[in-house]
Amino acid sequence: MHEELTAAQALMVLNGLPHIGPVSVRRLRERFGNDARAVFSVARSELLRTQGVGAKTVEVLHNWQRHFDLDREQNALRDKKAVFITQDEADYPVLLKELYDAPLGLYWMGEYRIDRPCIAIVGSRRCTLYGQRTARQLASELARMGFCVVSGLARGIDSAAHEGALEVEGGKTVAILGCGLDIIYPAENLDLYRRISATGAVVSEFPFGRRPDRQTFPMRNRLVSGMCAATIVVETDRGGGSMITAHFAGEQGRTLFAVPGRIDQSSSRGCHQLIREGAILFTSVEDILEELHYLRPGPLTKDAIEAGRRSTLPDDLDETETRILDCFKGGGILTADAVAVHTQLASSKVTAMLLMLELKKLIVKHADGSFEARP
Repeated sequence: MHEELTAAQALMVLNGLPHIGPVSVRRLRERFGNDARAVFSVARSELLRTQGVGAKTVEVLHNWQRHFDLDREQNALRDKKAVFITQDEADYPVLLKELYDAPLGLYWMGEYRIDRPCIAIVGSRRCTLYGQRTARQLASELARMGFCVVSGLARGIDSAAHEGALEVEGGKTVAILGCGLDIIYPAENLDLYRRISATGAVVSEFPFGRRPDRQTFPMRNRLVSGMCAATIVVETDRGGGSMITAHFAGEQGRTLFAVPGRIDQSSSRGCHQLIREGAILFTSVEDILEELHYLRPGPLTKDAIEAGRRSTLPDDLDETETRILDCFKGGGILTADAVAVHTQLASSKVTAMLLMLELKKLIVKHADGSFEARP
């Protein structure tokens, strides 16, 4: 065994080696006690017994120093003031861990760590002014509500989404790159890259020096959708790269929205196709809140969630409505009769108030007639 390697270093090496992917590494780790370091020292015959591992992969593993310069990689991390976050660490995005081909680790530049629900906004590089305006406004609204906006730093819709989130004081946005952290693509987004890394994060699964190509962009797209609870496609043609992101979102079980556009615009054809195929037609951020059952998300701490819930209650709630809504604190699911008992109010009054709270989207009625506060 290469005892000089730490577990994190071993994962960084495996992440950067050719001819081996995260699925094969996962199988190897499961086979050898979940110790990434063991993969470099076991016998050739043992490695070959692992599904998906062939002679070329074994050669690369046994001679990994020829294929990956660990010292150079670590020096580049220090120079960029970045870190490599492995799957085994708490800072690794939770939703990404659900992917069967989740990256072994992420190159992460920026102090921000995911502490709130993420929404991806993607679309065409060749977008209309309408698309840019929509993406920017949508990102600002989501950031103001406490979501983290995720996109791919591409020109067009991606850039507008990042810009919109940055306009909000305290707004968070994460850019996922289809290249190494040391490569700015497109070069025109250098300033945006710097601003995102200063308050949010710039992230890549690729080692330093990896240039963007036809393979890296689809790999990037699966991370954009995989990190997020939902993906919103603003503008794309049928053959646009955002359609790949949308299909990844569907495969990953994420909620997919598409913004409708003009029927005579090619940049709307992809969104219209997605809507026909089952994507949710997006009209406002309320669609997201309703579909994901959020009121207003915030940093994912118990105190912050409760504070956010209180701060987002409508100002027009009267004393009786507030009294009834308080019955649902702690996640209780109650019938109208149970609420009447808790509040000592007449059943007819409770029934009327519950209807009003349901119309205000503060509670939801279940099929059995019981009620529950929206999370």
